[in-house]
Amino acid sequence: MKIIDGTIASPKGFYADGVHCGLKKKKKDIGWIYSEKKAQAAAVYTTNQVKGAPLLVTKEALGVAHQLQAVLVNSAVANTCTGETGIEDAYQMQRLAADKLGLENHQVAVASTGVIGKHLPMEKVTMGIEALSMKSGNAQNFHEAILTTDLVTKEICLSAMIGGKKVTMSGVAKGSGMIHPNMATMLSFITTDANIPYQLLEKLLKKKVDETFNQITVDGDTSTNDMVVVLANGCAENKEIVEDTPEYETFSQMLRMVTEDLAKKIARDGEGATKLIEVSVNHAATESDAKKIAKKIVGSSLVKSAMFGEDPNWGRIICAIGYSEGTFDPSLLDIFIGTQQVLQDGLPCDFHQTNMQKILAQDTVSIQVDLKVGTSQGVAWGCDLTYKYVEINACYHT
Repeated sequence: MKIIDGTIASPKGFYADGVHCGLKKKKKDIGWIYSEKKAQAAAVYTTNQVKGAPLLVTKEALGVAHQLQAVLVNSAVANTCTGETGIEDAYQMQRLAADKLGLENHQVAVASTGVIGKHLPMEKVTMGIEALSMKSGNAQNFHEAILTTDLVTKEICLSAMIGGKKVTMSGVAKGSGMIHPNMATMLSFITTDANIPYQLLEKLLKKKVDETFNQITVDGDTSTNDMVVVLANGCAENKEIVEDTPEYETFSQMLRMVTEDLAKKIARDGEGATKLIEVSVNHAATESDAKKIAKKIVGSSLVKSAMFGEDPNWGRIICAIGYSEGTFDPSLLDIFIGTQQVLQDGLPCDFHQTNMQKILAQDTVSIQVDLKVGTSQGVAWGCDLTYKYVEINACYHT
């Protein structure tokens, strides 16, 4: 398995494009992914009780046959809290794309991201769909079209041999603010030419999302439009992947690598962020405890602020552990910031101030917690909290 240069359209049989249709002032704002063959598909959605209209339409489409052949995405307007008009607009997006591609409506998923409570200007959306193409080499346009406050595109492409065939998997994501997935505004799309049934695809996606995307936080807000969609079109022509085989394990590792890489890139690109924070919790009583404690630490506004200020204030870390509701004994706790131990058996440690400042000045800061009460571990990722985050979100709507 190796990372290669590529785009969301690098797996065999996929195409992608993005254009500017006027939802944003200048930047690309609508795009699609198309598979020349029907693809087995699975998705994971936000647990927010308020859900965007496109998410509801996509969930309905996937329920028909667990197959998709296209995904249409717009940015700038979330199409959430828009009533029956919003639902009809999402259906119209689906119909327009299906008509142009010669597909059934239920073979097209739709997604939107942007400002909540605004209706889509459908005349602009229609023009955008008409302008989209299936030409090779346009996929980077899609990566750009799905962005909102993101500073960079987020993508990964890798390949591996499965059943004697070269299988390629690519992922792309957007997300910078309103990020606290529980399955941002966070959207992620994964394509692969592997031959795998949707039942296994769905099982693996849920597991990997729980291990990666659900373990990131920028600001503690779970979006109304969070969605991760994976399409597998079988164009690699490998023998269908069966559970509990070496081929299944390789595919599982590929999916984990893609989701973890994209999750970390989202955390690193958090609005106004200057640092990626990685928290590892070891020797927990349960995996659930480990993951919960790690996410509480990385989600703490005080921890995030300390990392921005390059302040080794471990008291904020132990405070977050304390209100996490995880099982632990304070008298056993060890805490490290980078390579410097700051707490041993629940008591403060002397540490080298110069070395600590070098650690905190890096663009990735790691925090390790040893609970010493079990054998489970968990990881979470986030970013620091900066003045720029407040500036971006104070003016987002205007």
